[in-house]
Amino acid sequence: MSLDQRLEASTLEQRTMAKVSWRLLPLIVVIYFVAYIDRTNVGFAALGMNRELGFTSYIYGWGAGIFFLGYFLFEVPSNIALTKFGARKWIARIMISWGIVAAAMAFTAGPVSFLVLRFLLGVAEAGFFPGVILYLTFWFPTKYRARVIATLFLAVPGSNAVTAVLSGALLKLDGTFGIAGWKWLFVLEALPAIALAFVVIAVMTDSPAVARWLKSEEREWLESELGKEQRAIESSQGTKSLMQTLSDRRVLVLSLIYMTIVTATYGITFFLPLIVKGMGNLTDLETGLVTAVPYVIGTIGMVLWSFSSDRRRERRWHFIIACIVAAIGLIAAGRLGNSFWAIAAMSVATIGLYGSKPAFWPLPSEFLSGTAAAAGIALVNAVGNLGGFAGPYVVGWLKDASGTYESGLYFLAACAVASGVIAFFAVHRPASSTVVRSPA
Repeated sequence: MSLDQRLEASTLEQRTMAKVSWRLLPLIVVIYFVAYIDRTNVGFAALGMNRELGFTSYIYGWGAGIFFLGYFLFEVPSNIALTKFGARKWIARIMISWGIVAAAMAFTAGPVSFLVLRFLLGVAEAGFFPGVILYLTFWFPTKYRARVIATLFLAVPGSNAVTAVLSGALLKLDGTFGIAGWKWLFVLEALPAIALAFVVIAVMTDSPAVARWLKSEEREWLESELGKEQRAIESSQGTKSLMQTLSDRRVLVLSLIYMTIVTATYGITFFLPLIVKGMGNLTDLETGLVTAVPYVIGTIGMVLWSFSSDRRRERRWHFIIACIVAAIGLIAAGRLGNSFWAIAAMSVATIGLYGSKPAFWPLPSEFLSGTAAAAGIALVNAVGNLGGFAGPYVVGWLKDASGTYESGLYFLAACAVASGVIAFFAVHRPASSTVVRSPA
């Protein structure tokens, strides 16, 4: 290929990927942002809800975590349904469902309704995140995926930071029209999910083949690149059934790795507002502002981590080191106790916790394709998110048993270390050397 041809090909690639990125990524980040708010805002609602309804840390931890049991049970079926009905319609359906249930959280009247509604919220949202991860593989060649996933994950610490500030402000509506502030929080923060579902229908496109907003040469280049990658993946191993994919050792190992790091992540997410509140005589708004600090720092760290991973084309050590950083921050936070120095330690922890995600999520798509990718990615996320149940449950139990959050933070640090150790022994080489694919 001549120099002119290489320059022309490079220009075509840059123009195509810029169009795809600007068309899809802002919307995907926003809807994941909203999803994460509705999933985790219970941490701020708890500042008033727990007091009004008499919830102990144990009951609250159960309710915060039971979301992930509903999520686990319906994750794989939901992601397979996405491949049948199309990403655009299915993601919009998920958003409307979770928006309705998230608003219904305002009707929580006691432990039973709290547990039921949190479980149903997990059922409603099941399939959203793995569906988005799968959808990104329809549009972005492998070399773009770590930075694209990092862009998606900006919604996680970003939403935590915004939730902290916004929820602190909404709690000040307490008593307006005779309605408690935590109820206002649930209702008002649920509305964007329903509204954005209609934007998804209008803007998202199921695949490059039907993307009329791309020029023909752009569409042909993108389909060619993705097709070459898929053929390379599928040529390295024979066909496996859905059940063989779900029982594949690599899928199960990735599920275990993800579960341990998610346990550490959600153990912080659901209890950080309560930990900060216990540090001093802070108002709800001040609690929100202080809670936002670790998430802002974690966002910056995650972006830098993802660019390093992509630039070096390396995932394993980036993930392992991120786990170590997270553990160091969590241990330091436990040692520092109820002091504002603990916020600095939590900031270190969030750099590791969120930096681990962009290094982790390119791994499944390197050896999964087609329906196998839908099922395998969903299983990794479903099993992994059981950690979202374990983290809040164990931290709540340890808090009630010991009277402090110190032992809970040490438990979360141990989970982060375990995730890194499993990755060290189980992930030895690029997963693309072997492949799982679904029947044609």
